[in-house]
Order: sequence, then C-alpha cells, then structure tokens
Amino acid sequence: MIRPSVKAPLEARLLAIFRGLSAVIEKHTPEKVAVESIYQAKNVRSALTLGHARGAALLAAAANGLPLAAFAPSTVKAHVSGYGLADKQQVSWMVSRLLGLPADLLPGDASDALALAICGADLMPDREHGKLQ
Repeated sequence: MIRPSVKAPLEARLLAIFRGLSAVIEKHTPEKVAVESIYQAKNVRSALTLGHARGAALLAAAANGLPLAAFAPSTVKAHVSGYGLADKQQVSWMVSRLLGLPADLLPGDASDALALAICGADLMPDREHGKLQ
C-alpha cells in the first residue's frame, strides 16, 4: 500500500506515489493501465488533491511505457454491474462474483479498484490491436 506522510510537502507525497506505483508496475508488469476519468466534485480542494495524485499515476504509467485509458465511474459501474448508477455495495458484490471472492473481503476502495481493472482489461484494446484514446 502506498501511503505518503500527510505531513510531507506536496511534492514529496507525489514523488512517493510515483515511486510506489512505479515499483508496483515493475514487480507485476501490467500490460496496460486504467484510471477513472476526472469528475466534477463539490469540494474543490478534494478534487485538486485527487488531481495531483492522479497526475502521479499517469506519469508512472507513461514513464513505464504503458498504454493508458480513462473511464468514467458510470462506465465502470455499468460494465461490472450492468447499471451505471450502482452503489458501492452493488459494485463490490459483482466484483466478488466475477472474481470468485467472498463478498465480505472487499472494502469499497478495493472493489472500486478491481472494478476499474476489470473494465480496463475488457474494454482497452491490446497493444497490437490498435491505438488507445
């Protein structure tokens, strides 16, 4: 788990995120990366903080030469559950079913990340089959 110190300056936290994700990429050698697209948030400060962290993730993918695609949260929810407005519990239940896991093992953030991974694996073309958006 990547957990930069909340007391560290912003640039140090972003570097920790970039290095942590780069280490995960090096260890697991994924073929592609999927991220959630930017969404409108009511809290501007939260949106800005999320944007910084997302930028570190995009940089880690680019620095490792990985194809990348962004998916709207509603697209991810619709892909795994069949309903674009599914709640976290519905998404978690479907991810558990799709992956053959006990439903009570997946906290919300983990099931969201796995749902995004499933969506990316299914909807992103392979490198040799075409260009990514």
